[in-house]
Amino acid sequence: MRKLTLLATTAAAIVALAACGGNGGGTAQNEGGTPKSGGTLKLTYWPDNPTLACIDPFQVYWIESRSIIRNFADSLTDQDPKTGEIVPWLATSWQVSPDGLTYTFKLRDGVTFANGKKLDAQAVADNAAGWIATVKATNGAAFGASYVQGLTGAKVVDPSTVALTLSKPNSSFLQATSTTNLAITDPAEFQLTPAERCTGKGVVGSGPFVLDHYTPKVETVITKRAGYQWGSALSKNQGEAYLDKVVFNYVAEDSVRTGNLVSGAIDIAWPRNPFSPQDEQLIQRSGAKVEQRPLPGVAYTLFANTADGKVLSDPAVRKALNQAIDRKTFATTVFGANYPVVGGAFDSTTPYYTDKSAKLAYDPDAAAKALEAAGWTVGKDGYRFKNGAQLTIDYPVTSAIPGAELLQAQLKKVGINLTLRTLTTAQTTTYLPNGDYDLTGTYFTRADPGALQFILNPDVANSKALAKRSAPADGIAKIQALFAQAIQSTDAAATKQAYADLQDYLLDAGVTFPLFERVQKVGVGSKVHGFAFTSESFLKLNDVWKD
Repeated sequence: MRKLTLLATTAAAIVALAACGGNGGGTAQNEGGTPKSGGTLKLTYWPDNPTLACIDPFQVYWIESRSIIRNFADSLTDQDPKTGEIVPWLATSWQVSPDGLTYTFKLRDGVTFANGKKLDAQAVADNAAGWIATVKATNGAAFGASYVQGLTGAKVVDPSTVALTLSKPNSSFLQATSTTNLAITDPAEFQLTPAERCTGKGVVGSGPFVLDHYTPKVETVITKRAGYQWGSALSKNQGEAYLDKVVFNYVAEDSVRTGNLVSGAIDIAWPRNPFSPQDEQLIQRSGAKVEQRPLPGVAYTLFANTADGKVLSDPAVRKALNQAIDRKTFATTVFGANYPVVGGAFDSTTPYYTDKSAKLAYDPDAAAKALEAAGWTVGKDGYRFKNGAQLTIDYPVTSAIPGAELLQAQLKKVGINLTLRTLTTAQTTTYLPNGDYDLTGTYFTRADPGALQFILNPDVANSKALAKRSAPADGIAKIQALFAQAIQSTDAAATKQAYADLQDYLLDAGVTFPLFERVQKVGVGSKVHGFAFTSESFLKLNDVWKD
């Protein structure tokens, strides 16, 4: 949830380095047998976005909608979920100019949208123009705005070659062309208003399925497209889908969703938060299987308010806070015994991720010593005091944040009083701009580490108020410099080093406090074969078939 979660060169040279946890995304379950064509797949999601429902690729940030979009709208490139490598799809090859400002794509011949129109260089150029126009029309609120930073336009070189131009180098742009948000659609949709497109009106892709209808909070249906034959090489089946139809509906209660899967009423149960250990056992005992993969991008992370006068403006308190969090116990208690422990600022499936577990080690004794040295001594009820003031950290929360009480108990062990202040609906939009917090949590889903800049870099952050308070002025400057080195470089080695340095700095300076790895778990019925995740941990239906 992009806003509300604030509570919450050549192809060969651009290879992202990823260490993947869980299911790497390319491994399908129940692979035995010969794929059969036909049938309807029934999948149940957690409820659709109640206020910003949308099915337009460029605008939507809701993960469930983006997962549906992946199956009716193709992209210029694809991203290997096992390696992070960017591979051909609608584009058979590409070149990046030495200055990093021009990306020239050679397109496949014979590709059409579901309405029969050609997907050629002009269509791609028109999409680029549509993206830019949508950014302006929505004042940057469209989620795709974060994927087209610096995009100035496109030029048709010939009917099968298009050049996209940037105002400054952006090493994340090639990966952006593999995402659902930059999926290529019939340019006619950009003649409609952004609000009209969110309803699905005029949204036509070139994928193996066609969007039949989208009814927010109720049902979305996609149907098989005849004649499809240009799937990515990452799919075993690059031709027509096996399934005739896929029906997505929305159920709020986890137990109901699980019960429907266990009873056979649905084929796939797709929760927003991981299954409870009890539900996971029920699923497995029924003969169904639980597939899982960490969502790439920023881990669920706590960010401090370091403004003058705030308790976390003191580096010693931030250091103690980090040492007082028992992340292993948090993961296993909240999510189950086999749940992975967060290892850094990014989830483990993010390209350029490096394991920083040593910097996140639980050490309550060291935390207590750091607080003592900073003048915080133990007083009434085991909490610490300094100059008569209690060591209190204000953590505004909503009911959707898991494990808040457990975190509160962990911090009390070293004398920190973490107060959990439940926000009203009105307060969720004002507490960050007003600076009315000491600690807040958020994340960002994208298979590229540049996603973090939309939280921490005030120049582009979704909440400039959070970004400006997350570190002292010199720390913000350091973060911006490291992002610039990583993103504006045309040297892959330099990008890798900058991201490594960034991950060290964020933990050493107490800018980020990773709390848990975000893992997408999915219950898959025994009659479903060929299940796989994309690099974004979305659903990939090309190879899926049913008994």
